[in-house]
Amino acid sequence: MSPTSPASPPSPVSARPARTRRLTTAQALVAFLARQYTERDGRRHRLISATWGIFGHGNVAGIGQALVEAGNGTWNGDGTRNGNGNGHGNGDGHGTRTRPRMPYLQGRNEQAMVHAAVGYARQSGRLSAHAVTTSIGPGATNLVTGAALATINHLPVLLLPGDTFATRPADPVLQQLEVPYAGDVSVNDCLRPVSRYFDRVARPEALIPAALQAMRVLADPAETGAVTLALPQDVQAEAYDWPEEFFAERVWRVRRPAPDTAELEAAVRAVRSARRPLIVAGGGVRHSAAEETLAAFTAATRIPVASTQAGKGALRHDHPADVGGIGHTGTATADELARTADLVIGVGTRYTDFTTASGTLFQNPAVRFLNLNITGFDAHKLAALPLVADARTGLEALTSALAGRGYRIDPAYETEYTGAKEAWEEQVEASFTTPDPTARPTQTQVIGLLDTLVTEEDILINAAGSLPGDLHKLWRTRSRDQYHVEYGYSCMGYEIPAAIGVLLATEAQGHEGRPVWALVGDGTYLMNPTEIVTAVQENLPLRLLILQNHGYASIGGLSEAVGGERFGTAYRHRDPVGGFTGPPLPVDLAANAASLGMRVLRATTVDDLRKALAEARSAEGPTCVYVETETPDTVSGPPPAQAWWDVPVAETASRPAAVTAREEYDRRVAARRHHL
Repeated sequence: MSPTSPASPPSPVSARPARTRRLTTAQALVAFLARQYTERDGRRHRLISATWGIFGHGNVAGIGQALVEAGNGTWNGDGTRNGNGNGHGNGDGHGTRTRPRMPYLQGRNEQAMVHAAVGYARQSGRLSAHAVTTSIGPGATNLVTGAALATINHLPVLLLPGDTFATRPADPVLQQLEVPYAGDVSVNDCLRPVSRYFDRVARPEALIPAALQAMRVLADPAETGAVTLALPQDVQAEAYDWPEEFFAERVWRVRRPAPDTAELEAAVRAVRSARRPLIVAGGGVRHSAAEETLAAFTAATRIPVASTQAGKGALRHDHPADVGGIGHTGTATADELARTADLVIGVGTRYTDFTTASGTLFQNPAVRFLNLNITGFDAHKLAALPLVADARTGLEALTSALAGRGYRIDPAYETEYTGAKEAWEEQVEASFTTPDPTARPTQTQVIGLLDTLVTEEDILINAAGSLPGDLHKLWRTRSRDQYHVEYGYSCMGYEIPAAIGVLLATEAQGHEGRPVWALVGDGTYLMNPTEIVTAVQENLPLRLLILQNHGYASIGGLSEAVGGERFGTAYRHRDPVGGFTGPPLPVDLAANAASLGMRVLRATTVDDLRKALAEARSAEGPTCVYVETETPDTVSGPPPAQAWWDVPVAETASRPAAVTAREEYDRRVAARRHHL
């Protein structure tokens, strides 16, 4: 079918019809995506630089065939055609390498493909993203976890799941969910609550407004997250006469909104009246590339800076104003400052319960909050004075407004927090100590050995288990993008695919060779090791560090603390009475990684591990270091939690462990404050 083409402005001779191009809906979408760019601070980046895909009957003849078409030639950075070939190319659309109009990446698990896309987007500063295409049915529902992770972390990813027939020639088709009360519902509707924008393209011409809205949301720093365009399989393959202007190059400018004048003046008054201010740096600092601006602000005011998981690296670990992580997994220095702060300046943070210690951390009766955030929703949290603006623009304005008014914290306060930081560093050093090089290392000692090896070039990726807490407290971040811990959703299985996305992003940025480490425990590894195959296929130099502790160590410790007695958290044989207290399961994760194509280095002692890590860091292909870790003792274990986290405990119980845990819970919860 072909609609009437819209008329061009009349000429003195005759009116000529607008040019059109006959393509399938899928072909048109791929061609459209290849011409979309973002621009910030005068630099342009390709918005959708590649598409991940696993094909089934719901997308093989549509998006799959369109990607084949798109791969039959490459484009120069300016969009002109240049011969044939394949390759990933660079991410900004201006490099000398040629590439397909839409490069294709082969995944093994749909959730993992989204994780890889999220890793790519974060490393690209949210200025470049990936698309992910799947079939209908389980392929589509496998996207939900990854979509939730992307949206919670405000990271852009374009999801293109296949959908059931729009024309309904057969009903139901294979894998269709039948809903008796609604004929227009499919499993893709599961993606609605975890998407920042959702549309089902039920007719070819509906793609035009849907695609434009999708790009708008992906490029908007206040709105971005997962964007879903559900594509019925028949519509994907249907041809239509598309107006050429749909394929014109579009540049989506990424905003840096400035603060409102009145809000800025209120913020200046709040800072000037504060005697014990504390900055909480969140992920918005990194997304805005505001690290240098934050450093300039602290140089002028000497206000100390604590960081959330997403904000760690906003200042280098050795910056005088950096006091480390904050909250339940924070440092003693940062948490004590938080308890006594009279003004908390949140910059790009969502204030999760880990950051606020479930509402128990900020205990000064006079404490107030000033929140600089690009979204009004987050800027108003904790009854704060809002400063709605881009993090960099807002900090620049705040620094400038304070410059002529002589504000700087009391030197005694600066001496206090720098002295506390030095004392904390001594604890870190003690936990890293490995007196016996022939002993099996603890998890903390593993982190310490890696700490001695890396430079500012290395990137660490982690997401779940006990490692995020240890890393937040102990890791010494050396560059703005070294610390990549996904803790908004804390999703097991994120690390390996995300590392692949980060490697692709560093390659696109012209920084090939940066060591990228995926740190995983055995529980996380068993959740999602499949993308090792992708790393091997693409010959990406992934460094995978597997820590084997035979169970869910993090939840085991939490279970013990809340009276759960570590039930169901160990990977052991079942005992005669039905528990899991037998010998450890004979699972060989190193052999599994090797079977998927990785080179594997086994380490059994501290000395072995030191050598294996160094060898892996210099390796050219995907390499795994495998080590069994020892349970930490009082000398080598990490410092304990410096703030509380609310996990409810059974109010009634017969077992002593739960009764004791409830008594402690009641004591802790009494300290919670509601900041109104």
